[in-house]
Amino acid sequence: MKNKKLKIALLLIGLGFNLGAQAASYKIDTQGMHAFIQFKIKHLGYSWVLGDFKKFEGSFEFDENKPDESKVEVSIETASVETNHAERNKHLRGSSFLDSKQFPTAKFVSRSFKQISADKALLTGDLSLHGVTKSVNIDVDYIGRGKDPWGGYRAGFSGTTIIALADYNILTNLGDASKEVNLFFSIEGIRQ
Repeated sequence: MKNKKLKIALLLIGLGFNLGAQAASYKIDTQGMHAFIQFKIKHLGYSWVLGDFKKFEGSFEFDENKPDESKVEVSIETASVETNHAERNKHLRGSSFLDSKQFPTAKFVSRSFKQISADKALLTGDLSLHGVTKSVNIDVDYIGRGKDPWGGYRAGFSGTTIIALADYNILTNLGDASKEVNLFFSIEGIRQ
C-alpha cells in the first residue's frame, strides 16, 4: 500500500512539474562556430555566388511538448558578409546593396512556429533588412537535440527561405536572374 501511495505521489509531482514547465531557452552557439547563416544568389544567371554572414547572435525558446510556442530572435551584422572575394564584399557592404553603414544590423523576430511533422516545421517572422521589415516563412528541419559531452544540452535546426531583394529596396542592375536570394540557416543552441 505504501509503495502504491509513493508511486502515485511521485507521478502527481512529476505531472505538476510538466504542467508548469516552460519552454527552454537556448543561446545560438556562434562562439563555438556551430551556427551558420549562408546565402546564394545567381550571378547574371550563369552561376551561383555563395556567401555567409560571419557575425550574428541570437536565441530561441523551444519545448518539444509544445513546439508551436517556440520563439526565435536573431541579429546579423550586415558588414560581416563574406563571399571569398574582397571587391565583391566591399560592393555588397556598399550603398547599392546592404548599405552596412546606414543599416548595420539585420534582424529576424519570429511570430509563429507551426509543426508540420515530427521533423519539419514552418517558422514565420519579421525580417528587418535595409530599413524595411517584411514577413518571411522559413521551412525548418529538426536536426537533433540532447546532452553534449560537456554536461550541457543542445538542440539544432536548419532552415531555408527565399527573399526578393526588391522587397527590401535593394535594387540591382544584375538582371532578372539575380533578384532573389536563397538563405540557409544551420542553428545549434545551448540550453541556458
